[in-house]
Amino acid sequence: MREPVGTRRGFLRQLVFGQLPFVENPGARTLVCIFLRGGADTLNMLVPVGDGDYYRNRPTLAIAAPSKGTKKDADAAIRIDDFYGLHPKMSPLEAVYKEGRLGFVQAVGSDNTSGSHFEAQDQIEHGESYRKNIGGGWLGRHLRSRIGGSDSPLAGVAIGPTLPESLRGAPAASALHSLDELQLPVSSGDPKAVSRALSKLYEAEVGIIGKQGKETLDLLRRVEQLRGKAYQPLAGAEYPADDFGAGLREIARITKANLGLEVACIDLGGWDTHFLQGIPLGGQAELISRLSRGLAAFDADLKGHRDRVTTVVMTEFGRRLYENGSTGTDHGRGFALMAMGGRIHGGKVHGEWPGLKEEPSLPGPGGMEVKIDYRSVLAEILSGAVGNARVAEVFPGFEPKKVGIVGA
Repeated sequence: MREPVGTRRGFLRQLVFGQLPFVENPGARTLVCIFLRGGADTLNMLVPVGDGDYYRNRPTLAIAAPSKGTKKDADAAIRIDDFYGLHPKMSPLEAVYKEGRLGFVQAVGSDNTSGSHFEAQDQIEHGESYRKNIGGGWLGRHLRSRIGGSDSPLAGVAIGPTLPESLRGAPAASALHSLDELQLPVSSGDPKAVSRALSKLYEAEVGIIGKQGKETLDLLRRVEQLRGKAYQPLAGAEYPADDFGAGLREIARITKANLGLEVACIDLGGWDTHFLQGIPLGGQAELISRLSRGLAAFDADLKGHRDRVTTVVMTEFGRRLYENGSTGTDHGRGFALMAMGGRIHGGKVHGEWPGLKEEPSLPGPGGMEVKIDYRSVLAEILSGAVGNARVAEVFPGFEPKKVGIVGA
């Protein structure tokens, strides 16, 4: 019985039997998807310091506006233009933003009005309209639709124990914590012996089977060469000492090794801040710090690879405009999406500011009005930054609108 490719055992089985040929494509572009699970309050990340309603709605949770002078307040927002500022814990990303590799799209979201984490996450990961099931995940469809892409078993990778819904239906996808997990389990304790035996077997074969087998073994040998060797990030890149930082570090390692990586997924959870959200300090601030330090390290580590690696950061929905009675925020609608990379039109906030007055006529749990369908942003990134010429197959039946997040 064939093992599902999303398992480590299935990955190894298909390596051994040559079911997944590997053709090196060092110029392949990679999309890294970071999902902030729990509904991130992006109003306290990309802070609308120029809107007085923000401060009226959040008398104790609002991030202080930056001073108008040159002196910086460590607890105040970092000014990026006349209207917006960044949460103070996002200071590691200030230079990336100003150098034009990091951009935001404001008021992004879906047509899901349920307020359910599960339903909203599921919909976004499937790339669908609300309750319109089209099968599989949007990244799985992307990997199936791209022209001239990699055939590597590592074309799609999720950092963690399981595949996310977004990678369902991919021709090849693996869930792992590290490349070091990928080895042939043999009783002799010498996986290289199996590789040597398989090499002889494939040398005796002719045609496509022998060719695929040799390509597959080449990938396995290259993974073996990386195993156990300490990875050294580019000088100055310091990843956070946590699972998220370790995951981004591993994505950079796989990317630089030219193993055919085209899509990588990693989660950062804990954003459901109904209680004691905090301002410059507290639970949300710590998450923002981990995210920002991880992204800044990833950007620095990939210097020289930035034109072929694009990172998108999204969540299932934003939070309410006003704070609740537990000094937190409840489920909302629109959020600010982040994108980073050499092909991103950064140093700018794209999209229309919807204002902060909740309208009773808006459906669902309220919060920031959704102005841009999340699929328009993802479609533009896939076509403009990643180079997929068949985006219509990724989001069938959807007509994306231009956002401006890719290109100059």
